[in-house]
Amino acid sequence: MSFHQHPSLYPKHVHLIVSDLTKSTAFYENIIGLHILNKTEDKVEFTANQSDVLLIIEQSQQNSVHIPGAAGLYHLALLLPSKEELGSLFNHIRNTGYPFSGASDHKVSEALYLNDLDGNGIELYYDRTPETWNWQNEQVEMTVDPLDIEGLIASANKAEWSGISSGTIMGHIHLSVSNLEKAEEFYVHALGFDIVSRYGSQATFISSNGYHHHIALNTWGRPKAIERNNHTLGLHEFSLVYPSIETRDLVVNRLQEIGAVFTLENDIVRAIDPSGAKVLIVVE
Repeated sequence: MSFHQHPSLYPKHVHLIVSDLTKSTAFYENIIGLHILNKTEDKVEFTANQSDVLLIIEQSQQNSVHIPGAAGLYHLALLLPSKEELGSLFNHIRNTGYPFSGASDHKVSEALYLNDLDGNGIELYYDRTPETWNWQNEQVEMTVDPLDIEGLIASANKAEWSGISSGTIMGHIHLSVSNLEKAEEFYVHALGFDIVSRYGSQATFISSNGYHHHIALNTWGRPKAIERNNHTLGLHEFSLVYPSIETRDLVVNRLQEIGAVFTLENDIVRAIDPSGAKVLIVVE
């Protein structure tokens, strides 16, 4: 998984505001198979490897509901290390009776989809070997073909399932945005990602270091930009890791150039994208 380590730019964790912390904790622990790393009265941090935070869920402090048509998280995508691990997770979720919302063969990967209790989208996937990805003119070919479920089941690790693979990481973030051109200015020009695929004029896939995508941006359904706070259900923020202080400082300069809203405090940049999503920029 070299696309998610130095010197790539890559997502590290997602922070969600949820309507019922107890029920959401049970979902992510028992259905998805994440492990609780830290827990307080109003917040839970989940991990796959017992050290790195993959997901934070936080209790909304008001009786909030999802804002219809709001831009934000389309789905978070957990990348498993192998088809065998994805097959094992599929069997586990199927055995719980929790419904999937979809399954696709993307040519570069195979993926399962479901929604959490608040309707936040989740993708579970593994990558095919990068040598098999088809690139033409710096654009990677991705498809939305039917997934071979029987083949996935047959590949499953036969060992007793004991939680999601410890090698699971945050593979990518898929966002609903209100304006694709402005989103590209923010994520490509300012944050430094490369465009690697387009779906017409409605979706752009961007990455670092030749990955098929670390971030996806779409305008499907014409989502509206909103101002988020600690009570707004759904995406609160997500983190992107940069390889050095120098690359982080370049981002700060470019954010200033485009007039983006951001703060720099204790070496951490918090920026607001044009649709209202908060991006945490860190150096590791």
